[in-house]
Amino acid sequence: MRDLVYFLVFDGFADWQAALALCEIRRPGDWQVQAVGFSMAPVVSMGGLTVQPELSLDQLDLKRAALLIVPGGHLWQRGEGAEAVAAIRQLYTAGAPVAAIDSGVLALARGGLLDHCRHTGNWAGHIDGHVPAYAGAEQYDAGVLAVSDGGVISASHLGSVEFAREVIRTLDLYSPSDREHWYRLFKHAQPPPWCVGEAAAMA
Repeated sequence: MRDLVYFLVFDGFADWQAALALCEIRRPGDWQVQAVGFSMAPVVSMGGLTVQPELSLDQLDLKRAALLIVPGGHLWQRGEGAEAVAAIRQLYTAGAPVAAIDSGVLALARGGLLDHCRHTGNWAGHIDGHVPAYAGAEQYDAGVLAVSDGGVISASHLGSVEFAREVIRTLDLYSPSDREHWYRLFKHAQPPPWCVGEAAAMA
């Protein structure tokens, strides 16, 4: 049973980028979100939050993993995090989707996961400039802020809402129409029609 959603934490991780996605994952109560670190040592996010990992990368449960979320952070641009790249590949090979936003996409590229699927990132040339072995430039889609293809979710640093939408879709949260209402609400502040009707009735 795949009921665990892993969220990778490390010193300097961008804590806001997956916040919406994590909240929606936990809302139904069907998935357990666990913070996974490079070790069990506490880390401090980019926003100054201290987070205690619940497990380390070598403790991932491949059979229960439903998704791994990789946030951005300066360590990816420094070319660090090789052990995380190996874990990402291991989880993906075992059948779990993986999701990355901002410079976290570089970790997917280093694992070779972007070579054969449609994907996006911060801007054209960003991945090429940091990952010499990257061979997926023809699959790069500069026209979207987030995209899901072949069990891989990738997103720009500007696409937190779109990233959450792809995570929601991947985990099959809500109905297709409710997902669209959710997106319009959080992206454009457009409430669902029934909320508008209730507000008008109460006026």
